[in-house]
Amino acid sequence: MNLTILGCYAATPRTFTNPTSQVLEIRNRLFLIDCGEGTQVQLRKNKIRFSKINHIFISHLHGDHFFGLVGLVSTFALLNRTTDLHIYGPKGIKEIITIQLRLSNSWTKYSLFFHELESKESEVIFEDDKVIVKTIPLKHRVYTNGFLFQEKIRERKLNVNAVQNYEINKCYYQNIKNGKDIILEDGRVIENHKLTFDPIPPLRYAFCSDTAYDENIIPIIKEVDVLYHESTFLDSEEVLAGKTLHSTAKEAATIALKANVKQLILGHYSTRYESLELFKEQAETIFPNILLADDGKSFEF
Repeated sequence: MNLTILGCYAATPRTFTNPTSQVLEIRNRLFLIDCGEGTQVQLRKNKIRFSKINHIFISHLHGDHFFGLVGLVSTFALLNRTTDLHIYGPKGIKEIITIQLRLSNSWTKYSLFFHELESKESEVIFEDDKVIVKTIPLKHRVYTNGFLFQEKIRERKLNVNAVQNYEINKCYYQNIKNGKDIILEDGRVIENHKLTFDPIPPLRYAFCSDTAYDENIIPIIKEVDVLYHESTFLDSEEVLAGKTLHSTAKEAATIALKANVKQLILGHYSTRYESLELFKEQAETIFPNILLADDGKSFEF
């Protein structure tokens, strides 16, 4: 699992920082999460192929999280894209994007599918044979979701020495990897655990931005491998965090601690602060495993 941060700062773009956008690569799937202004420039800088992006997840309809979307959709068309594009986001996102495309006479030749979200409960919004994606309802000034990306359990690993010792024909190998027991010609049943090893544990990544401190998300993100949680403010602006329904670094760390996650990535920083290390220092007083997001930074898990 690889995470590339394209932008992780709050509010307006600057010459050296970008609003929220990131790319998650999991089980050979590439997912774009949020699409603030400058996203396609950041994709190019980080050498991420546009053609690999087939699914885009938008958390909410504040501009620093989706104002880059119509530009990216249009660029895909200019690049003669033919592959379907799926966009998941709050109800209204279809209207916003299609009005822009209609008034600029910029309809795509590829198929554009909108999956509009309204539920205030966690729900599955994408699933294939390797990955499942669920919403994480968040507490913000407008309807907002985070997203939980989960690997499905991989097939079991074949114990080659064991299957050879039992002289099992290769035609049964896939059934064995799928977890099935094997009946030998003499009638003996060989249990699957004697022929295989456990698969690599599936990874889970939770994206939570933007949100006030909200313990209701803990059951959804409990024990995830990696949690990205917004940390817009430091303690000195705790009152402002409450008014704007954002979180402080310590509040993000508290959620990570109570959810027993393995790793916390901080992001969505207010640009009022001189150093990102201040966020880490405050968060580490609550939770030890802290990483700092920054534009262009990649994490391998």
